[in-house]
Amino acid sequence: MTESVVLLHGLARTPRSMAKLAKRLEADGYHVVNQGYPSRVGTVAELSEEAFTEALAQCPVDARLHVVTHSMGALLLRAYLREHDLPQLRRVVMLGPPNGGSEVVDQIGDLLVFEWVNGPAGRELGTSPTSAPSALGPFTHPAELGIIAGTRTINPILSVMIEGANDGKVSVENTKLDGMDDHITVPVAHPFLMTNDDAIEQVIHFLQHGCFARD
Repeated sequence: MTESVVLLHGLARTPRSMAKLAKRLEADGYHVVNQGYPSRVGTVAELSEEAFTEALAQCPVDARLHVVTHSMGALLLRAYLREHDLPQLRRVVMLGPPNGGSEVVDQIGDLLVFEWVNGPAGRELGTSPTSAPSALGPFTHPAELGIIAGTRTINPILSVMIEGANDGKVSVENTKLDGMDDHITVPVAHPFLMTNDDAIEQVIHFLQHGCFARD
């Protein structure tokens, strides 16, 4: 049976950021849809409907479906699953997801330059009870969910705003989500999680086995 993988990039990125991962998945025999969306235009809910409508139209109707996300892409999936059943979904891997929001948005999200760079969805990614990550709730879909968090930063200024171990954008703790099946950390900064060789190997392992590889 065909197995499709939908890739969703993060905020202010493009499908090119997921190209290395896409190439590796294709080499392993997966049908890959590296879906783009205008992340700086629209809310999380609006972007979710647009991205998944286009992505699913490119997947064979009888294929088993997997989804791999980076950063805000995880919230698009969570938003979509609140409104749609998606019974063909089997496994999900989230790379650096702001599932509990980001303290960086709490600190600087109201600045005009932040909104100009990140758009309406970016301002939704705080940690308050009314933020998009909080409002989306736990992961209740029967698909298996694995989460990979980074523990290094290339932006010490932003890291100061974040409590505990973090990848420069999201704390390890806030990547976690009720309903996840596995969680692992890698010593990688947020912008490089989807291109890091070790992280890519963990993605492949989870898609194949439903768990991450450990020594």
